[in-house]
Amino acid sequence: MTARHLLAPPAFRLLVLALAVAGCAAPARLGDAAPEADLVDPDATAETRALFVNLRALAPDHLLFGHQDDLAYGVTWDREPGRSDVKETAGSYPAVYGWELGDLELGAEENLDGVAFDDMQRWIREGHARGGVITIAWHMANPVSGGNTWDTTPAVHTVVPGGENHDAFRGWLDTFADFVDGLRDAEGRPIPVLFRPYHEHTGSWFWWGADQTSVEDYKSLWRFTVEYLRDGRDLHNLLYVYSPDVFESEAEYLERYPGDAYVDVLGSDDYQALRTDSTVAAMTRRLATVVRLAEARGKLAVLSETGLEGVPDDDWWTNRLLRAIEADPVARRIAYALVWRNANAEARAARGESTTHWFGPHPDGVDAEDFRRFAATDFVLLEDDLPDLYER
Repeated sequence: MTARHLLAPPAFRLLVLALAVAGCAAPARLGDAAPEADLVDPDATAETRALFVNLRALAPDHLLFGHQDDLAYGVTWDREPGRSDVKETAGSYPAVYGWELGDLELGAEENLDGVAFDDMQRWIREGHARGGVITIAWHMANPVSGGNTWDTTPAVHTVVPGGENHDAFRGWLDTFADFVDGLRDAEGRPIPVLFRPYHEHTGSWFWWGADQTSVEDYKSLWRFTVEYLRDGRDLHNLLYVYSPDVFESEAEYLERYPGDAYVDVLGSDDYQALRTDSTVAAMTRRLATVVRLAEARGKLAVLSETGLEGVPDDDWWTNRLLRAIEADPVARRIAYALVWRNANAEARAARGESTTHWFGPHPDGVDAEDFRRFAATDFVLLEDDLPDLYER
């Protein structure tokens, strides 16, 4: 915990500041006076419950910054221990680590972005051991066609209870459960995970998208997933994240919402709003909607995915992302914002793909200095700034 991000009462701040000057700063404790969480899982582990409560306590005043695949590779490196484009730009690892399980269900050793699952488990343990937050998405293959997650052959109706592929799909969930059950800390305790399935469903680019399934089948898929993992597989370290893509109203956001009993975190995936200065206000408006809906239900609100490919602007972090979040006193109460991955440029060039597929900062980017300004604000927290999120 750095002195610039003290979260304790004023008298304690002076003590911590004095300790910081002496070189032994003490982290703040959070959540002792926070209201109890009404989670999807009444048997959630103490660490999972503490994470939710502490994130909710931080959200009014601070934003955790997150990055997808941060420890796996960067723009100029791949699988090098201890490396992170965020850390090498701003001096700290991100506060939130995003990971992807696509192809796990197929029995593959690597995910669809070439990250070995064994490595991923190790990196998740490392990030958690330092106090970071873990969130997982899952771009599942199409269970009807066998194509990838972007194969829009209608499939949801076949995997919900009663569908012809339901038993096989349940096997996919078993594979997921085995992976998550293997995520344990040095004491053997399950590592809390914010799980974000079936995301961006207001769009139609995934097989669970709006044009590919009915409202009721989508809700049934979500509810079955939660009940199977929680009750059938006894996973009690998951917080469930609902994250539509761009939406224009509360009604559209909630159209496929499976119910308060099945969601812990309300999110929004939004890449479109930060492409130009003129569209930033759209993100502010949508985030404010998400926060209002979340707080009315005792949930947490997050910006679950965002970014601009190649980050070509030298003030993007402060003049777009930060401006969009801070522009409204309600919108700024999201707990974290996660940007997508920094794909390795050399590996993509070898495949004939774009070599500017990065969404986070890196030391040689035109945005690097602006990211340092972004990270230096009292509002933004990187991993080094975090209090202990797993204790109350």
